[in-house]
Amino acid sequence: MRKQGHRSRAVVAVLTAALVGVAGCDAVGGDSAGPTRKAKTSPTPTPAWDTSPGSVAAVGDSITRGFDACGILKDCPDVSWATGSSTQVDSLAVRLLGRAKAPGRSWNYAVSGARMADLPAQMTQAASRTPALVTVMVGANDACRDSTAAMTPVSDFRAGFEDALGVLRKSAPKAQVYVASVPNLKRLWSEGRTNPLGKQVWKLGVCPSMLADADALDAAATERRDTVQERVEAYNAVLKEVCARDERCRYDGGAVYAYRFGTDQVSHWDWFHPSVNGQARLAEIAYRKVRSVS
Repeated sequence: MRKQGHRSRAVVAVLTAALVGVAGCDAVGGDSAGPTRKAKTSPTPTPAWDTSPGSVAAVGDSITRGFDACGILKDCPDVSWATGSSTQVDSLAVRLLGRAKAPGRSWNYAVSGARMADLPAQMTQAASRTPALVTVMVGANDACRDSTAAMTPVSDFRAGFEDALGVLRKSAPKAQVYVASVPNLKRLWSEGRTNPLGKQVWKLGVCPSMLADADALDAAATERRDTVQERVEAYNAVLKEVCARDERCRYDGGAVYAYRFGTDQVSHWDWFHPSVNGQARLAEIAYRKVRSVS
């Protein structure tokens, strides 16, 4: 009986030691003398870009409103590259949603004359629709001022764009964003200055920082135009950089800026805004970018 009791106590001691060892292993992740081991976690995958979004909201300026495209000094949203219904344009919304569904699943909150500072308010309106895709085209009015000194500072332009995306993300965190680059204003000058009528219209105050004194080629005029061009390029760099930090944002890669708008692609009322033909070209560019898998 004494031997059996001694043997029983020995078994209990071994089991107790084993249990303490197991408890210690659980507490420190394996080896009490070593560092804590953390479970491996998989990185959050980047959301796949949806090439067939089910709704479209547009924000921006007069270009997205179709200003001067089909009537003098008036908006013409029917021919908007983003949401218009015109068969001559085949807007991005029509191409993505189909002609029957586009009217009920697309909204245009762009405002003629808008600058980047106006974008957060427009984005609030767009976000209220919880759209699958938001198109952005803004910046020309930030560069087209009475003088180069009056152009929107690049830092303010950046802050406005960041604020606009922040507004969208609060209400529509899963919305995709297509960002069009600011057009090449200097190319518009070089094309339009060959037209006597166009130059007369520009004298009424169309983008004076770039288009004023269209025939002047002196050092001051050249420096003025180069300053505007550099600012537009800086704006586009901001659009690219800020968009790249948002996993659901896609910049056009400078496609609109690089497009060689000719006289057929600009309004023959102001020789500045896109014509119906120009709106169609913008829609083509946007559709290619949105539908691209990368």
